[in-house]
Amino acid sequence: MSVFSNEALQGKHVLVTGATGGIGFETAKMLVQMGANVTITGRNPEKLRELETQLLELAGRERIFSRTADLTKEEDRHALIAEAENALGFINALVNSAGVSGGDTVENLEEAFIEQLMNLNFKSTFMLTQPIYKKMMERGEGSIVNVSSLSGLRGTYGNSAYAASKFALTGWTQSMAVEAIEYGIRVNAVCPGYVDTEMARSSIRRRAGRHGVSFEDAFKQAENTIPSGRLTEAVEVANTIAFLLTDAARNIVGESVKISGGSVMR
Repeated sequence: MSVFSNEALQGKHVLVTGATGGIGFETAKMLVQMGANVTITGRNPEKLRELETQLLELAGRERIFSRTADLTKEEDRHALIAEAENALGFINALVNSAGVSGGDTVENLEEAFIEQLMNLNFKSTFMLTQPIYKKMMERGEGSIVNVSSLSGLRGTYGNSAYAASKFALTGWTQSMAVEAIEYGIRVNAVCPGYVDTEMARSSIRRRAGRHGVSFEDAFKQAENTIPSGRLTEAVEVANTIAFLLTDAARNIVGESVKISGGSVMR
């Protein structure tokens, strides 16, 4: 159930990338319930169809546009933007939720892996945002929320490549926010810790393997490091993203909003 008015984003066109992942999936559903027209994209066609079906139960076909895309490919980025605008008009807001996790200790990292991670988590996000941002500048309005991570605020063991990609995203958010606000465009980031999604569970499995313990024990250990005693739910991140897109957050600029259950307080 949405905690927001069903008119909070009425008439706004929001593009959500990474919509086939847990956070993007829940965010798209939340935004539709707030009255937004929503474009969803991701690389998993089956998961995208599943989400589209759920969105169509909440809103009419005229408010939903769906397209698979590989955002590392320039032609896919350009086609996504053009088709989304043709279907739903000017893109008022952008949620950059696409990304992957993974990594190892520094001595085990390979160049190809680092390049892939930086491309998926930072470069492709930047390159998709740029043309959308230019049109927002012309209109003098817009809001962008980047899904970063606690790993974009502090380093942890065996996490160098992923942290580097998320630090890049967080730093870009702050720098772009200072430029964008001059045009009435707000740019912010959310920085969740462990979210109960398949991405987080994969990360916990890798940690379990490194330490020679079961997944169940590693999961419990992860919970025990969080003062609230539990992982964040994807819908809780979606709520935060949704708030940042509304007029209620109109003077929140360049922030990196932590959603950590109390595990990081600075």
